Amino acid sequence: MDENRLRIAMLSAHSCPVGDLGARDTGGMSVYIRELAHELGKQGHHVDVYTRAHDPADRQIVDLGQQARLIHLKAGEEEQIHKLAVYSYLPEFTCNLENFRKNNGLRYDIIFSHYWLSGWVGKYLQQWWQVPHVVMFHTLGAVKNAIGIGEDASELRIVTEREAVNDCQRVIVATEREKEELIRRYGAPPDKIGIVPCGVNMEIFQPVARMAARQKLGLTNGKILLFVGRIDPLKGVDQLLKAIPRLQDFKGLRMIIIGGDEYSRSEVERLRKLTGKLKIQDRVTFQGLIKQEQLPYFYSAADVCVVPSYYESFGLVALESLACGTPVVAADVGDLKNIIRQGETGYVVDGNTPQNLADGIALLLSRPPGDVDSALSIRDSINRYSWANIAEGVISELSLSTDRQMTPVA
Repeated sequence: MDENRLRIAMLSAHSCPVGDLGARDTGGMSVYIRELAHELGKQGHHVDVYTRAHDPADRQIVDLGQQARLIHLKAGEEEQIHKLAVYSYLPEFTCNLENFRKNNGLRYDIIFSHYWLSGWVGKYLQQWWQVPHVVMFHTLGAVKNAIGIGEDASELRIVTEREAVNDCQRVIVATEREKEELIRRYGAPPDKIGIVPCGVNMEIFQPVARMAARQKLGLTNGKILLFVGRIDPLKGVDQLLKAIPRLQDFKGLRMIIIGGDEYSRSEVERLRKLTGKLKIQDRVTFQGLIKQEQLPYFYSAADVCVVPSYYESFGLVALESLACGTPVVAADVGDLKNIIRQGETGYVVDGNTPQNLADGIALLLSRPPGDVDSALSIRDSINRYSWANIAEGVISELSLSTDRQMTPVA
């Protein structure tokens, strides 16, 4: 295998990397796959990302950039379905992927699967092709169940994750914390796990002058807090809403919530009712889904971006906000202690209690203008997370996978 020019089959069975960001199954993992594939292609590798066709209007092949493309495969009806329901269509997905490969005369050096459903597919392709299989889970079912917030991960997921850890040649994680969880909960050998953080597109996410951003969005001059992400109980939006009444010193404070789709309608309604109970309904805007190219305006318009999650595998939203020059207050989840410079580019608070979140937010909002780091200095603090750097780290890990013994053909 020429390590300088890898042919990579990347798997994202349940989630389309070009889907609507902030929807039920389109979040940080989708951004990661799309951006990584694009950057790997720029660096000379050939990347095919395989995903399930979820809409009859999907083109089978979508260009993701130089030497990188997305390939939609039929697996069940071409419609949005719950990700657990995708499991029953994985054999069809796997066979259609193999047929596409054969019909187009393709050969791959390595399989890189994302999430547990793709790990199941990768296991069989690994045996058929006799090439290494690298897995990245992005979130772990056993950890989500231990937290006990939101929908429980199924036993099927737990078992499949454990099998994927055992069967693959290497596991990539974004944080030291996730590596420890893999070892503790799934018995993963430490030397089988490589750590590569997530990245941020520094070309898309750039600072915009705050007043110009607000004028473009039709926002007023008061203090603005921002939440970006899926509307899911695990994201802790309710904790953030409960923090707002504790910020009475900041007159005219507003909260903008970006994310949510038809599948999160019940959770959005629950949160709306909570704003009424807290008497803050006039200060909270549920913005819904927006296009990625609009996000820099919202980040730049905000005084503080807040990540109140109970669990994050990394913390991509914080990177995006900092790249736009906006400080972040976050719960101690993912890799946020390494991303945020405490007291300089934001605050990481212990837990996501409303009081702790409010305290962190108040510290930022109370800083005199001269004490607030400039947008460019905040942005400079995360230069190491450029996708060029992250892609190089991923390639190093993918290359290491070839050093492990291959699983024999069943």
